[in-house]
Amino acid sequence: MEAANDTKFKPTMFLLTGISGHEDIHFWISIPICLIYAISIMGNSVILYIIKTEPSLHKPMYIFLSMLALTDLGLSIATTPTILGVFLFNSREISLDACFAQLFFLPLLSLIESSVFLLMAFDRFIAICNPLRYTSIFTRSRIGKMGLVFVLRVVTIEIPIPLLLKRYRYCQANVLSHSFCLHQDIMKMACADITINSIYGFFAILSTVGLDSLLIFLSYVMILKTVLGIASYMECLRALNTCASHLCAVLLFYIPLIGLSVTHRFGEHTPPLLQILLGYIYLLVPPMMNPIMFSMKSKHLRAKLIKLFSK
Repeated sequence: MEAANDTKFKPTMFLLTGISGHEDIHFWISIPICLIYAISIMGNSVILYIIKTEPSLHKPMYIFLSMLALTDLGLSIATTPTILGVFLFNSREISLDACFAQLFFLPLLSLIESSVFLLMAFDRFIAICNPLRYTSIFTRSRIGKMGLVFVLRVVTIEIPIPLLLKRYRYCQANVLSHSFCLHQDIMKMACADITINSIYGFFAILSTVGLDSLLIFLSYVMILKTVLGIASYMECLRALNTCASHLCAVLLFYIPLIGLSVTHRFGEHTPPLLQILLGYIYLLVPPMMNPIMFSMKSKHLRAKLIKLFSK
């Protein structure tokens, strides 16, 4: 009887969902999704290849860009099997272990990306506000140490989340609202008090995305204050232009991420379609747009890209 109850309360798998009510056009929706994945994987791979093989690009700005490209590549690879499985093959089943693994790696990579954006903001802040110390601050060893510290911070914060979720029994329906596993989505299905998990999840977001976004904002306040003190209008415009691609990438990343987190936690009456669209924008659009935006704004990177493809 105990084994039967355990089977009843702890399903062996979850069911993923594409866009509910539009299952008849899932195949057609998969076409632009496949195109987005192709652009994301190819774009970020090309960025990594060019930065690795071109010694003139072994500078802090491009090292941070390669970190971003590597993280975006990881995000694309982590979501491809489940999203394309649902839309192309109607393969909705996912085991508990696979689901917990995905809900660990997706926020892990997202929070690492948030950390990279913070490092890039710090890079722009030093380059504009204290250019004479730029090369002495951003040495290769120091960049490596900063990257390692931020990765360890995120891993330490994220490890308890799947461990806490595995303790629960799930007596609600095992149908997820997305075609990938999210912490907030699975947490709601537990037939236990999830207060600890909810508080810890909020703490994890606040201590990573919240702190990073605040520091990025303060960096840009200082950058703007410094730039407005420049006498020449053209110099002011040129300085701001170096931050344009980073600022666009930051907004493209944080707006859907914060929107998705808020609608899942506090938006009981939010239309389900809005949550689904925010989820896909958050996971699919930044990895596709980041290599495009940074390539368009970086003269040196753009020249290397043209040279590569002209061959």
